[in-house]
Amino acid sequence: MKTFMQRKEDVQREWYLVDATGKTLGRLASEIAKILMGKHKPTYTPHVDGGDFVVVINAEKIHATGKKLNQKIYYRHTGYPGGLKETTLREMLQKKPEEVIRLAVRGMLPKNKLRDRRMKRLKVYAGPGHPHKAQNPKPLEL
Repeated sequence: MKTFMQRKEDVQREWYLVDATGKTLGRLASEIAKILMGKHKPTYTPHVDGGDFVVVINAEKIHATGKKLNQKIYYRHTGYPGGLKETTLREMLQKKPEEVIRLAVRGMLPKNKLRDRRMKRLKVYAGPGHPHKAQNPKPLEL
């Protein structure tokens, strides 16, 4: 029996729709990362970007367990001396709820050259609407 190796020409991409209402942030992010990598397919090959598109709606309605709303801190640096900025999860959900899911999924993808390409297939929206109706995304229950 020969080992199957997928080629990038053979990749078939699907579109999935995920409703983040009431879902736990980390559990949701790990499932989305699996779909972006293509690990849910029998044709998964680690060095080939064979994942699917994921559209996440209602990002502002995710759930965080424990005291994470106040204790989880996101860091960014402005590039200037003393420019380290801190933001809590509660503030991020009020200002940029899409970025919370995007950062969580990014951290769960492998740190290699394929990560940026996979992240481009993730579409996150704060509310229930999205502009990808023409692609007929399949609802995905996680």
